[in-house]
Amino acid sequence: MMLLRVKLHIKNERCPRMTAMISFRSVVDPADCDFLGHMNVSRYFAACSDGVFAIQSEMGLTARDMRSGRRLSFAVVHAESDFRSELSAGDAIRLETSIIEMGVKSITFRHRLVRSEDDATAFETVFKCVMLSLETRRAADIPDEVRQRASAWQEDAT
Repeated sequence: MMLLRVKLHIKNERCPRMTAMISFRSVVDPADCDFLGHMNVSRYFAACSDGVFAIQSEMGLTARDMRSGRRLSFAVVHAESDFRSELSAGDAIRLETSIIEMGVKSITFRHRLVRSEDDATAFETVFKCVMLSLETRRAADIPDEVRQRASAWQEDAT
């Protein structure tokens, strides 16, 4: 239960480097590492998955809403990723999540997994996600209030 409280406490935290939400924090556990001695690739994507659920909850798409309300959730349809620096057991990490683009039925998220000790970006990925109706299993329009809340994490156009 304490882990849940920690996640709820930190998910509103803003990233100082950009318009982003710190959507996940952890310390790399030895069980997260593979026989090469660094964090296994599956753990990078697990952190990003948690990050999407955290930010969508802040947008009003909560677990309760997904289960018994509007029954909408973001689903990844495309990902592009770069591994930039190894992470090892004991490294404190944070995931910075921002929005690159919003369409009628899709949002493109940028996730940066950062080693807290030196602010080094260890991993960066871009997830194109569609708003999925959990009833029809088809893309749906993003509700206006979700779009409005999401704009808080929209990166500036360059």
